[in-house]
Amino acid sequence: MLQNREGQRVPEVTFKARKDGDWHSFTSGDLFAGKTVIVFGLPGAFTPTCSSAHVPRYNELQPVFAANGVDDVVCISVNDGFVMEAWQKDEDAHRLTFVPDGNGEFTAGLGLLVDKRAVGFGERSWRYSMLVRDGVIERMFIEPEKPGDPFEVSDADTMLAHVAPGVSAPPAIVMFTKPGCGHCLRAKRALAEVGLDYDELAATPLRLRALSTAHTTPQIFVDGQHLGGADDLVAWLADR
Repeated sequence: MLQNREGQRVPEVTFKARKDGDWHSFTSGDLFAGKTVIVFGLPGAFTPTCSSAHVPRYNELQPVFAANGVDDVVCISVNDGFVMEAWQKDEDAHRLTFVPDGNGEFTAGLGLLVDKRAVGFGERSWRYSMLVRDGVIERMFIEPEKPGDPFEVSDADTMLAHVAPGVSAPPAIVMFTKPGCGHCLRAKRALAEVGLDYDELAATPLRLRALSTAHTTPQIFVDGQHLGGADDLVAWLADR
C-alpha cells in the first residue's frame, strides 16, 4: 500500500545530476532546508502523460507559485542524470528543477517506489505531488491505486488550489502571427507588459479559415475562445 508521509521529514539522500556536461552532487538538505518547495514525482522521463501534461503545467504555473511563497518546483523521477538533463531541455522546462533519483532512494524513502517490470521499467515512482516546508512534508497528493497510470490529484492546478486558495491560474493564450506583422508585435508587447505567457503559431491561410472568419493577423485565442486581433487584446487586458 502506498504511504502518505505528511508531517514527516523528506528522506535524506545525495543526488547525482548532470548539468552543462558535468556531474553535480547535492543533498536533500540543499533542496529543502529553509525553503518552501513543491515536488512532483512521476513514472518516467519522456513518457506520454509526464511530458504532455504533468511537466508542462507545473512549468506554466511556476511564476504563480513563486508569487505565492514557493521557492522552487522540483520534478523528480527514477531516471539517471543524463536522461533527466535531456528531458528538461526537450521540454524547455527552464522554470523547474529536475532531479534524477537514479537509484530510487528518495522515492523508496517516501514509500512510493513501485514495480513496473511488467512494462519493462523496473522499479519506478508512483505519481504524486507534495508541498514541503523546511524539509517537512506538509501535504501530499498521491494518485489512487488503480491499474495503469492515474493522473487525477497530483496535477499543478490541484496543488495551486492548496497553496493559494482563490488564486486563478493565468489564461491560456494562443496567438497566430505572420513575420513582419506590426500589429503582432504590438500584441506581443502588450502581453509582455502584464507578464502573460502565450504560444505563438504561424498564421497559415488554412489555420485562419479553420479557426475564425478573420484573415488578418494577429488572431488571438484565450482559454479556447476567439478574442480577435491586437485592438481586441488591448481592450481585453484593460478590462481584466
